[in-house]
Amino acid sequence: MVEITAAELQAAQTIFGDRLDLAKRYVEHLATSGTERGLIGPREIPRLWSRHVLNCAVIESQIAEGSHVADVGSGAGLPGLCLAIARPDLELTLIEPLERRVIWLQEVVDDLGLDNVTIMRTRAELAVGMVDADVVTARAVSALSNLAGLTIPLLAGKGEVVAIKGRSAGEEIEKAAKVIRKLGGTQTSVVVVGEDLLEEPTTVVRIVVNKPQKFA
Repeated sequence: MVEITAAELQAAQTIFGDRLDLAKRYVEHLATSGTERGLIGPREIPRLWSRHVLNCAVIESQIAEGSHVADVGSGAGLPGLCLAIARPDLELTLIEPLERRVIWLQEVVDDLGLDNVTIMRTRAELAVGMVDADVVTARAVSALSNLAGLTIPLLAGKGEVVAIKGRSAGEEIEKAAKVIRKLGGTQTSVVVVGEDLLEEPTTVVRIVVNKPQKFA
């Protein structure tokens, strides 16, 4: 069992509620087969709750009820599987190009019985038109100037991007401003999430997209 501190447990109970046991099982998958197959570094095991699962799951507060969420570059299911566990009302599409990661994700989804998750083995740019998302999430995929082009087109002109970023989020927004506007982003902001729950709250870049429709 991966150790969890009292503070982490309290945060996990708040976020996951009666699905906390599912979250614990997911963390065990990360610590065992996830590490063995190279999805998570072995040094991360003591920090799985704080640095990874809670850090991701807390962004559920930024997502409206019943949303269809596309998670780009899902990897080890961060944040996609965290959101699927915390919010059974959401519909999640996990977009991941690497086969070994897709196989692992499917094994975890099947074991946890998550019926609100679909996994697509493809690149984000190839999934445009195949996914109709209200919200697109991403974590540790690439700089915002590049990430904007991978995420915004999946919204089909309207919705929000919720990207987990670090302390340089403001600088990334400045560098990506032109690209974001060109793609239909109308409002970009830095939001700090989980200040009341986590020792290190999560920094999120939120992009509101509302692209004017072109009429023939």
